[in-house]
Amino acid sequence: MLVVDGEGRWQPLVAAYRAEPLRKVLAEVAEANGGLTGLPLRRVTEALQVTLITDPAASYDCDTWEDIEAARARIREHEHVLDEWITAAKDELGIDLDVDRALLLDLARDAAHGVARPAAPLTTFLVGYAAGRAGGGPEAVAEAVRKAVALAQRWAEEGASGEAAAARTTDAG
Repeated sequence: MLVVDGEGRWQPLVAAYRAEPLRKVLAEVAEANGGLTGLPLRRVTEALQVTLITDPAASYDCDTWEDIEAARARIREHEHVLDEWITAAKDELGIDLDVDRALLLDLARDAAHGVARPAAPLTTFLVGYAAGRAGGGPEAVAEAVRKAVALAQRWAEEGASGEAAAARTTDAG
């Protein structure tokens, strides 16, 4: 799966590749060109069978220092929007709680990467529910987050060791 931006440009860094076909194409391109150093990435991506997904908002080309500064400004604006959203959501839901945005976003990242992408919002919901049942407040949120992060890390480690064991079993068979 490879994202195509709003102007039709492939964004190969906003993609998910299957490991084996990628390794094969990398080896073929390296052999044909005496290595990979200095080659454009499109030599690899064009040789892969990819599903293109158009998403104008998913990427932002940064080819110059000016592009990087513009991207940084967008990130700062994004953070501002998150703060505004959190304030509006708390008002709408009648919540008077300081939200540690970084803590919750880190939890969402850990759940998404250690379990599966859809686990991020579900895990943050469950943490909020658990914190509420524990009496609420920043300490209850922090404790629920601590437990959920530890679980996501264990889950990822167990999944990785399970995959390694399955690979060893497959290789031995």
